[in-house]
Amino acid sequence: MPLLELRNVAAGYGPIEILHGVSLQVNAGEVVSVIGPNGAGKSTAFKVVMGLINYLGGQISFDGHDLVGVRPDRILALGLGYVPQGRVVFSQMTVRENLEMGAYLQRDKAKLEASMGWVFSLFPRLGERKRQLAGTMSGGEQQMLAMGRALMMRPRMMMLDEPSLGLSPRFVDEVFDKIVELARGGLTVMLVEQNAARALEISHRGYVLELGRNRFEGTGRELLDNPEVKRLYLGGEVRALRGS
Repeated sequence: MPLLELRNVAAGYGPIEILHGVSLQVNAGEVVSVIGPNGAGKSTAFKVVMGLINYLGGQISFDGHDLVGVRPDRILALGLGYVPQGRVVFSQMTVRENLEMGAYLQRDKAKLEASMGWVFSLFPRLGERKRQLAGTMSGGEQQMLAMGRALMMRPRMMMLDEPSLGLSPRFVDEVFDKIVELARGGLTVMLVEQNAARALEISHRGYVLELGRNRFEGTGRELLDNPEVKRLYLGGEVRALRGS
């Protein structure tokens, strides 16, 4: 049984349907990328999983639980973390306060402190700056904070929406390295990423969406090597990554 599965899902914003029968699945322990052009419905797929937009049809399940109609806080409690696009942090709160917000469902102070220590071990820079206001940090540091906040509830799986968006090359490398490290530690990851070739390089499998529908799917390597995927969605990215 997949850990997360979307089957023939339709969803949108108000009366406007964006997803037209999209199917995705993620197995435990995998890294799965969702790529495609702007407006393909990638972020919309994440938002409907988290109950943030209008669900119009199909099936959505996580760890055997039907997610249709479930509140976002209940979904978080099931073990599904979510990092939205745009490095969304509470700018006037400290690093520590931001992380505490990520664990607002946790009432056991000992467990909260244990999660805090774990996140600081994953992101040492956050531990060094735990009293710093989040709004004064660099974009890359804010992305690390957003990821750390999503990890405070110790999720089984995390969905990352455009984690490298707008970051300097150094921080792009750090973000992808951290995703690989988390996956090796047992976290299941699904990411939407415009840096498509880089995402597929670290992924077990991937999906290509276009105009709210499935277009291609396969292993990361199969999609990287697919001539049509290269031509339509990757451009020169694969060549640049391989240094040729």
